[in-house]
Amino acid sequence: MTSPRSSKYRFPPSRATIHMGSDGVRSEVTAGGHSLTVDEPERAGGSDAGPTPFHLLAASLGSCTTITLRMYADRKGWPLEKVEARVEYQPSIPRRRGEADDGDPCRFHMELELTGPLEPAQRERLLEIAHRCPIHRTLAGHAVVQLTEAR
Repeated sequence: MTSPRSSKYRFPPSRATIHMGSDGVRSEVTAGGHSLTVDEPERAGGSDAGPTPFHLLAASLGSCTTITLRMYADRKGWPLEKVEARVEYQPSIPRRRGEADDGDPCRFHMELELTGPLEPAQRERLLEIAHRCPIHRTLAGHAVVQLTEAR
């Protein structure tokens, strides 16, 4: 297999298994050999035992971006000491049944903090690279979701 730092690296399919019982909306997730709890706040019928799916979506974008920047800076030998992403996700405004969905998209706002003695051109390039993380590209593109019932 090609190294993740190689430009020819292809991401294998990512899989997750989610288990939810009959008591509330708390979900137990297993993904990549790791486990976590996903839930909703109490005001939404959950028990607030974990982040919401929207929190995970924002975290996925932010963590993918910071990983992408770290890998790029390391490959270039740039002095990026720390990178921090703060991401806010605003879902689109739900439409009423029968109304056309004419383009009120969901929105992400990400603020990046790049720490280290970077040259201005390096900072500018890192901000360009931030738009190329795989999650950013997935969200900005047209994902296809196929749904089937397990038998």
